[in-house]
Amino acid sequence: MTANDWQQRIITVFGGGGFIGRYVCEALFKTGVRVRVAQRTPRDAFFLQPLAAVGQLDLVRADFTRPDSLEAAIEGAWGVINLVGAFGGKLGTLHGETPGRIAELAATRSVESLVHISAIGVAKDSASLYSRTKAEGEDKVRAAYPQATIIRPSVVFGQEDEFTNRFAGMSRLPLVPVLGGKTRFQPIYVRDLGAAIAKAAQNPGAFGGKTFELGGPDVLTMHELNRVIAEAAGRSPELIDLPDFVGDVMSRFGFLPGAPITRDQWIMLRKDNVASGPGLEAFGIQPTPLAAVAPDWLDRFNEGGRFASRRAQASVG
Repeated sequence: MTANDWQQRIITVFGGGGFIGRYVCEALFKTGVRVRVAQRTPRDAFFLQPLAAVGQLDLVRADFTRPDSLEAAIEGAWGVINLVGAFGGKLGTLHGETPGRIAELAATRSVESLVHISAIGVAKDSASLYSRTKAEGEDKVRAAYPQATIIRPSVVFGQEDEFTNRFAGMSRLPLVPVLGGKTRFQPIYVRDLGAAIAKAAQNPGAFGGKTFELGGPDVLTMHELNRVIAEAAGRSPELIDLPDFVGDVMSRFGFLPGAPITRDQWIMLRKDNVASGPGLEAFGIQPTPLAAVAPDWLDRFNEGGRFASRRAQASVG
């Protein structure tokens, strides 16, 4: 396929202005395809413009309460990627009904490729609303568009995440409480995930109709994750694993502003989040360890600021 062929193709990315979306779009831009980012507030994706060539990026409004806006976002697209997800709000609509509607529109408009992003461990019988609605979304997507690619990532980390930055901030304390300390995760670097999603969207012949669970190279407990993040931030607090009953009690007040964890998050935190089956190797991607890249953005939590460790190395030299 020639470069000109790719330039004639449009891939619609729902939620392209989000944390994962920016890396998906970046990977797509490099291949020369035209990218149509669809989300409720298009101006939130303006930061993507410097990454794209002239005429390669289009920003459109997509309101999930207005079916006509979904139709407009998909019309004329060669491929569609749905990245939209949340931990609050109308999850039944966001995770269940809307993905099904997107899949129906993709099927009726002869879209060649559909990639839907879900999560590891989703289940229709889960006590977690997030997990149940994500499972519902998968079922609706498969029913409407059997050749869709479903990707279930583990915890995603990267410079803009709320995960490593939050725990790095806590590492400034001498004692850091850890909830779900024994629960295992397989954190995946957002740039690796974005590249895999872009590849799946552009090669439905190889990836269509399949489900992939994606994680990084390391399986770490929540306790170990906190330790790796603290070290990346140049900190060494004492980590204290809290008993499960403490997390259970705290989660029952999760509806209050500023609560550390919601009930839904606590339910999910008690279950391992580890990938199974073919992973990033199926996409020809070498997974990136958290410890290898996290210092690049967590240095700012170091005592003395971002350049403290570099000044120390210079003084030794």
